[in-house]
Amino acid sequence: MTIEEIEHQIVEEFSMYDDWMDKYAYLIEIGTGMESMNEACKTDDNLIKGCQSRVWFHAEMKEDKLYFVADSDAIITKGIAGLLVRVFSGQRPKDIVDADLSFIDQIGLTQHLSPTRSNGLLSMIKQIKYYALAYSKA
Repeated sequence: MTIEEIEHQIVEEFSMYDDWMDKYAYLIEIGTGMESMNEACKTDDNLIKGCQSRVWFHAEMKEDKLYFVADSDAIITKGIAGLLVRVFSGQRPKDIVDADLSFIDQIGLTQHLSPTRSNGLLSMIKQIKYYALAYSKA
């Protein structure tokens, strides 16, 4: 699936919930359903700077596609990381760099996050795009 197709799926899933408490519960469900990150990947190099909670992203290139795993010590943040992993993992670096991520606004995420979580979300996106840029030049 393309990034846009995955984003569309996520928008549809979030549209099933009217109340933001239900959307937060869904984010938590996404986070708890994530594959565990190998402890060896939880290094300072993989730690996202700018997040209030501790969030790690690890990227690996396989057959011209970038794959991500992520983890966090905060449950909502882990769910946000899970959304980003879902959107970007298994995509080509160029497509990741070019993605506009309009789904974040469409599901109302930026409006309902605290300023520190919003900064963390932006830091996660920036790091993912840095990984994509680095791997596209490698």
